[in-house]
Amino acid sequence: MRPLSLALLVVSAGLPGFAQKFSPAENLAPSIPTPAAVVDRMLEAGHVTSNDVVYDLGSGDGRIVIAAAQKYGARAVGVEVMPDLCRTAQARIKELGLADRASIVEGNVFRVDFSPATVVMLYLMTDSNERLRPNLEKYLKPGTRVVSNQFPIKKWKPVSVEHVRAGMDYTIYVYEVGRTK
Repeated sequence: MRPLSLALLVVSAGLPGFAQKFSPAENLAPSIPTPAAVVDRMLEAGHVTSNDVVYDLGSGDGRIVIAAAQKYGARAVGVEVMPDLCRTAQARIKELGLADRASIVEGNVFRVDFSPATVVMLYLMTDSNERLRPNLEKYLKPGTRVVSNQFPIKKWKPVSVEHVRAGMDYTIYVYEVGRTK
């Protein structure tokens, strides 16, 4: 193995996004927390209200789920494949007294029913969004908003694109099922 390859392997092994213990097919993105300012802007861009059911696919530590329930009064569900992140998010939800409106499901986004969603949040890679797109099209009702942080959904036309500066520049893509072409 070349020295640079070995160095990259050693460095990446210590990063949570690369040290995950599940199959490559389930690894849709590295675990990178969304900054609070971006979380807020994603929820605003998705026009989240207390009437919504928000699903965060790849919810990590649950920050979007918690903000949706806490700030907007929405019902919110996170789907996360990493058990340690699920436990962290579930503990935080309980600690904040949000268990009646927020929950985390440990599982693969391809095997979880997210059809009740009126808003879906994503912070997945472009190719992961591409893999997920058929399920979004099949299971989401017309009018459901899909908000993607940083990475577009190929073959879909966003109804809006917003930019946020939070340490770096973020792009938020907002789609509406039924208006994606």
